[in-house]
Amino acid sequence: MSAAYSFDNDDPAAELRHDLLAGILDPFTFDRLGAAGDLTGLRCLEAGAGGGSVARWLAARAGPGGHVLATDVNPRHMPVDQGYVVRRHDLTTEPIPEPPWDLIHARLVLAHLPGRERILARLAEGLAPGGILLIEDWLSAYPGVVLAAPDAAASELVERYHRILVSRLLPANGADPAWAGRAHAAMLAAGLTGVTTEIRAGSWAGGTAGARLIAVNVAQVGAGLRATGFTDAELDRLTELAGDPRLVIRSHFTYSTMGRRR
Repeated sequence: MSAAYSFDNDDPAAELRHDLLAGILDPFTFDRLGAAGDLTGLRCLEAGAGGGSVARWLAARAGPGGHVLATDVNPRHMPVDQGYVVRRHDLTTEPIPEPPWDLIHARLVLAHLPGRERILARLAEGLAPGGILLIEDWLSAYPGVVLAAPDAAASELVERYHRILVSRLLPANGADPAWAGRAHAAMLAAGLTGVTTEIRAGSWAGGTAGARLIAVNVAQVGAGLRATGFTDAELDRLTELAGDPRLVIRSHFTYSTMGRRR
């Protein structure tokens, strides 16, 4: 990812972010990858692999006859002894490594990258005939995330935090919180067939992995939030609310879009 990526892997909170995201998203991702069929012996590319949980799952299913390459622009949080190969790689500036691939997966990656449609097209070109591309991103652009809160002030604070994050801070660093809704059309434009999109959402209560992301976001983009007018007391309150079960927020919409190369 670019240097302006909002959630830098060098940040002290990055490891916790990867753990929380794996807890939130892995079950859905594994369902979708399982629907791709038997992965035994396949060549799989996990692009923007983060903490490596999906690459580890793919390696277990591809088996010794397969090959899983896990790439990231900063792969420091991926173990190197989990059955997959780790490589530093920048999707925005470097060719797709080692094509062709039987399966390529990228989760919470393209929404953060300028030129995402072009990158998706290059990923599609990196598939073997019959190969599968699975792109998963959050559509986070919608307001109205608070389902319950301790009081009206807490509700307004969380809504303001969400609004500033998705309308100002993330776009300022090249992200598009609405991109997930365009991935299906982008796959069709790239010539993929059998394109399907499944969408999942739920509720996150304070203390669960999804709500705890609020505290991680405050830790990682607190300076940006302060620059938009948040006080230190408000940021402390957001961190507290992330662990308060009386706060319940709607999750982001996870768009999981899959297509196959002819």
